Amino acid sequence: MGIWSCLGTDLDTVRDALYNGKSGIGLQKERLEYGYRSGLTGIVPEPEITKKMLDRHTRAGMSEEARYAYMASRDALAQAGIDDNYLQAHEVGCLFGNDSSAKPVIEAAKVMDEKHDSAMLGYGYVFQAMNSTVNMNLSTIFHLRGINFTVSAACASGSHSIGLGYLFIKDGLQDMVLCGGAQETNHYSMASFDALGAFSIRMDDPQRASRPFDRDRDGLVPSGGAAALVLEEYEHARRRGATILAEVVGYGFSSNGGGISQPSDDGCVVAMTRALESAGLQADDVDYINAHATSTPQGDMYEAKALDRMFRGRHALISSTKSMTGHECWMAGASEAVYSVLMMQNNFVAPNINLENPDECAEGLNLAAKRVDTEVGTVLSNSFGFGGTNSALVIKK
Repeated sequence: MGIWSCLGTDLDTVRDALYNGKSGIGLQKERLEYGYRSGLTGIVPEPEITKKMLDRHTRAGMSEEARYAYMASRDALAQAGIDDNYLQAHEVGCLFGNDSSAKPVIEAAKVMDEKHDSAMLGYGYVFQAMNSTVNMNLSTIFHLRGINFTVSAACASGSHSIGLGYLFIKDGLQDMVLCGGAQETNHYSMASFDALGAFSIRMDDPQRASRPFDRDRDGLVPSGGAAALVLEEYEHARRRGATILAEVVGYGFSSNGGGISQPSDDGCVVAMTRALESAGLQADDVDYINAHATSTPQGDMYEAKALDRMFRGRHALISSTKSMTGHECWMAGASEAVYSVLMMQNNFVAPNINLENPDECAEGLNLAAKRVDTEVGTVLSNSFGFGGTNSALVIKK
């Protein structure tokens, strides 16, 4: 696994942040100056990619989210014991979630408006501006020659990428797939989202702004970065002597078929049920649920209803790591898989911070408002997105 997020840019730092309930959210004044209603965001460091790491020509074609994804993938491949010699000799796939690349589009338009000459755009914008910017860069840099496409499914993109990687491997089509999700964090990227009035405006106390399942929540906090996971067929991993961190055992999906931004508890239930059925598990087998809950009034309510339908009276602990990270959008399903595995490896459930008064729909849920030190053997991770796309993953120790 590899991670580049507002909680940290290495697994140990992120593990400690999760364990201690440390928020990565802050205020970006640049957003307010640009005209945002809310300046809250996850504070993600800019990667320093030197010429020793990648040549200038390659760097010129990398969008912000591609740079995040490169750093996360570099670490994931290193932890998996995969070097360039291995990649040159074996077919490895690449499935990454990404659903926007705003900055290069806007910057290129500004150049054209000012210069009226496409020759002034240079080489890199075309490769930065495409939704497939992450996949095309990673597959080129790491010499990946297997399945290669971008999963564009709103805030479920990163989760679907892992689910699809699982299916490609399960069906014998690939032995290894680099999966993940990436989300840009520049001030151009979320202006249209801000226009919906979906963001929290609790700017006097940024780290308390993201409040999943709390009745006083007033909206989500946007965030981003990248997460990468190396999925590998089990026997292939054993023969290679790989250190196996966890096992993806189930993937469920559904579409709500309703309004473009309307959540549905029925859609959530279908995705979760399908994931458990594909894993051959029951609700009683789940130890922890990493909820999608983004801290919006409607979204949290409908997910709480779905979780109540399936898990009321069960032992599974529930929390939303978005209370600490904000909503990492296109990367969230992948980063939350990483966060969940870190909890598995270190025997704890991260807290749903800022949960002071649970919403009435969440009162019956086994919510972890504080960290719980406990063995975590099986995780259900939920991701839902605009357009009614739903994804659920089951991951076992």
